[in-house]
Amino acid sequence: MSQPKKKIDWAQTWRVYRRLLGYLVPYRWIGVGTIVGLILDALGQTAFVQFIKPMIDDLFVKKDTQAIFWLPIYILAVAVVRGVASYGSDYGMGILSRGVVQDIRKDVFASYLRLPVRYFSQEASGQQISRITYTADQVAKASTSAFKSMLQDSLLAIGMVATMLYNSPYLALALLVLVPAMVWLVTWISRRYRRISRRVQDTMGTVAGAVREVVDGHREVRIFGAQASEQRRFDEVAERTARFNLKISSTSALSSAMVQTTAALALAGIVWLATLPWEIGRMTAGTFTVVMFAMIGLMTPLKRLTNVQGDIQRGVAAAEELFEIIDLPAERDTGNRVVERSRGDVRFEGVSLAYTEAAGNVLHGIDLHCPAGSVTALVGRSGSGKTSLVSLLPRFLVPTGGRILLDGEDYLSLTLDSLRRQIAWVGQDVMLFDGTVAENIAYGELAGASEAEIVRAAEAANAMEFVARLPQGIHSPIGEAGSLLSGGQRQRIAIARAILKNAPILILDEATSALDTHAERLIQQALNELMRNRTTLVVAHRLSTIEGADQIAVMDQGHIVERGTHAQLLALGGHYAMLHRMQFHDRPAD
Repeated sequence: MSQPKKKIDWAQTWRVYRRLLGYLVPYRWIGVGTIVGLILDALGQTAFVQFIKPMIDDLFVKKDTQAIFWLPIYILAVAVVRGVASYGSDYGMGILSRGVVQDIRKDVFASYLRLPVRYFSQEASGQQISRITYTADQVAKASTSAFKSMLQDSLLAIGMVATMLYNSPYLALALLVLVPAMVWLVTWISRRYRRISRRVQDTMGTVAGAVREVVDGHREVRIFGAQASEQRRFDEVAERTARFNLKISSTSALSSAMVQTTAALALAGIVWLATLPWEIGRMTAGTFTVVMFAMIGLMTPLKRLTNVQGDIQRGVAAAEELFEIIDLPAERDTGNRVVERSRGDVRFEGVSLAYTEAAGNVLHGIDLHCPAGSVTALVGRSGSGKTSLVSLLPRFLVPTGGRILLDGEDYLSLTLDSLRRQIAWVGQDVMLFDGTVAENIAYGELAGASEAEIVRAAEAANAMEFVARLPQGIHSPIGEAGSLLSGGQRQRIAIARAILKNAPILILDEATSALDTHAERLIQQALNELMRNRTTLVVAHRLSTIEGADQIAVMDQGHIVERGTHAQLLALGGHYAMLHRMQFHDRPAD
């Protein structure tokens, strides 16, 4: 059974479009000039049609010498005005289009920067990228190109109708055939375009995601022979997108055919009305011709107005999606206290965490004290909650139960910026940016660091071992996401960044997992120096890297099941001892 067609909420459409047009406010004077140009252009086209009557009646029938002299001058003057107006309106529209796209992309990007971390794990990155690229372009077409066409073609249509009414109200009765048909056609097209456009935007996000996965995972694709399956997957997405785009093309073609058919009926009506016995004897050739040309001239703007509904409805659907992102609440910051530098005393008291109510808790009543300047290691099987626990500290996640204290105060009372300035983070998945070594070490708030400070941080992370060999040293570009560096080199750049930050709290989430044995030895010494006099939480898989920790917390299924030093936990013979045996017992000799 087919689904009932959803009616267009014109009030909502207008609210979205009005907000969209708000992006033109900073460019209002350019907009005024553009509108003036559009008006002059439409008036010029209307004037050309009106010139047909004196050309036929005065030039060829009456042989009027005044008309013969002045009419070419009038036509030339109108052509010059139209040319200037057309150039000005097109150039102005280009400025408006560029400005709107730029401002919308800035707003969406700014929204991404302030959204909670959890948001980015709930939606494919391809969809997020597609909004900045494809969706923003659809919005720009609705707010500029479509707006231009709607205004210019509406003015031209009004001019053509006025010409018909001025020259022969009687023949203008043919409009009674045209107008109702056009109103129905525009409504039908608007509904269909709106329905299809949202699907196109969704599929474009899927296309972007599929491409991104293959580009980022090109090594895995090749080593596991997945080219054929990835090609099939992309082909399915591309074909689905093509089908939706074909529906849009079909709608556009059908609307054009219907406009032409309706226009033919209207033209036939004009001929029939003009040739009736009581009218044919008193109508001049010029009057009939100008009305015919006005009707024909009316068809072009009407056809464009029906097609522009596609751009408008696509733009409104795209704008709704973008405004949903822009209007999402920013990351909550309930803190009102600022601390310059904390001592680093961290205490978890009965901390629980649930991503969703339906999924249940991933952390259960965690009690853990990390004294200032101590090293606390978190170990356990994958999925035991280690990364979730350390993600609470910079408030990437917020506890659903219990509390976290920093220097004896609830850390929720600190502003987010103040809290995060106390923390340096080195994760397993290193994120570097397209720039130089120095720019990636002195990143963000560290950008004011001197070259000497950057070099010292790189040396402390044993990164200068390879940086010194680069063509431009610390000023050498490293490519997108550090693509010109090896995994171990990227990890050392990240550690140098943490060293330069010099924060009182350090989180190492599998920070040496990407290193070979030689690189790990180079960095472990730097990490030992970095961890001195800092509160450090280490999420570790290799137990050999945390044997010297002040305390080791063993996690299992969201609980801390054991706590103690390396020697104490081995003597206990529990979970930690089992993990230790799995890594070291009967290990083959090198």
